[in-house]
Amino acid sequence: MKSPEETPERAAKVLIVDDRPENLALAMKLLASEGYTFATAANGEKAIESTRHFQPDLILMDVMMPPGIDGFEACARLKSDPATADIPVVFVTAKNETKAIVKGFQCGGIDYIPKPFRKEEVLSRIRTHIRIRQLIRTQTKLIEELQNALTLVKTLRGLLPICASCKKVRDDGGYWHQIEKYISSHSDLDFTHGICNDCAKRLYPGIDLSNPTDNESEPEQK
Repeated sequence: MKSPEETPERAAKVLIVDDRPENLALAMKLLASEGYTFATAANGEKAIESTRHFQPDLILMDVMMPPGIDGFEACARLKSDPATADIPVVFVTAKNETKAIVKGFQCGGIDYIPKPFRKEEVLSRIRTHIRIRQLIRTQTKLIEELQNALTLVKTLRGLLPICASCKKVRDDGGYWHQIEKYISSHSDLDFTHGICNDCAKRLYPGIDLSNPTDNESEPEQK
């Protein structure tokens, strides 16, 4: 039984781009066995079109796909489009020269898998890059939610007009409000109500409000 760390994201979508039917069949069999959803494209132009409609979480891109644009050019075009720029592209190709590898990274590729590939290696890299993308998207969403929350935080600044008699406050529209209602609607504060000593003496003249701790000074320390 696979542990959670070894289990791929079942909802993840992968686009396979290769001009050879046998390579497509091998990759499809591999991804199907792991529960991924996938689509295929036989050349660079189809890869761009399929990416825009399928919106995969990862693209496995062959490099040499005559005729038409190659995998490098297809990747560069995808990276120049804001709608597809964040989709990771992994090159899967027999071109293992250093120059080709460097070009793959320069045009926006995130990884490189040489042919013939090993099943364990391909699946491991697919899982890794899909999880990284999902983590980035989750982080981006949390940042957006935090920014939205911050814009909703209400603060009080500047001078606040207050009635010298009833203590109501005036808003920007000239309307007067109870101070606790106004502050509650412009901040995250909640109010609890009590009664101060002065008001208690006025309302309840017979009540004994003496408090030794308030009325007596602290004993002098020697």
